[in-house]
Amino acid sequence: MGATLGVSTTHGTGSRLSWAASDSWTMTRRELAHWARQPAQVVVGLVFPVMMLLMFSYLIGGGRGVDGDFKAYLVPGMLTMTMAFGLEATMLSVTQDLGKGVIDRFRSMPMNSGAVLVGRSVADMLQSAVGLTVMIAVGYAIGWRWHNGFASFLGAVGLLLLLRFAMLWIGIHLALVAGKPELVQAVQILVWPVSFLSNAIAAPGSMPPWLGAIVEWNPLSATATAVRGLFGNPGADGGSWAATHAELLAVTWPVALIAAFLPLAVKRFRDLSR
Repeated sequence: MGATLGVSTTHGTGSRLSWAASDSWTMTRRELAHWARQPAQVVVGLVFPVMMLLMFSYLIGGGRGVDGDFKAYLVPGMLTMTMAFGLEATMLSVTQDLGKGVIDRFRSMPMNSGAVLVGRSVADMLQSAVGLTVMIAVGYAIGWRWHNGFASFLGAVGLLLLLRFAMLWIGIHLALVAGKPELVQAVQILVWPVSFLSNAIAAPGSMPPWLGAIVEWNPLSATATAVRGLFGNPGADGGSWAATHAELLAVTWPVALIAAFLPLAVKRFRDLSR
């Protein structure tokens, strides 16, 4: 097994950091190999957010409290919501490895203890980058445009992927806590209210004051508002502190979530064999 995966068997051939990076890349390649064996799962993960975007744009409608072109408001919001969707695939993969004893076998090998989680996270981020590229292309195809130049465009993409990275570690931690694939679906249900309780498809000003306040402080709302600003798309988010400091919150929220859940996930992983 070690020869197949290319797992490091000695610590003396390089620094601890390079050893950890090598093991993490081995685990990343393992996760990427699943794409070739399970292409349907990858395709569904890419198609689902596209369907959501097209449905809200052409069928369901929305945009309460939004002035002007709704697509210019909707597409950045849907890009943000996409960063919260699809975590069930990562969570299921983690719980299935736990149930099959795969992780226990990895832990018995002379490899960095965090390589399994890092490999999983890197593979997920690569898939998220592909999905984000597809969504941006579809948004462009239906008439959405950004207006603030390439540097701002890259900044918006960076904020979206930062949010995804934070959501990913929340998902990994919850998967390790759940431990069983059948419990993942119950946890995944929580993603929907959190996602829709944001300003992705409707402005907080169109909601009851108490609900609008909750929506404005949602981490997804902060990213959506900041991304709209960087893209040069119109927003209808009012003059609250959260709305006027959206870029600050779009960085602070994910960093805080990563700082909280990444160590918790690593600790939970290390405690599995105790």
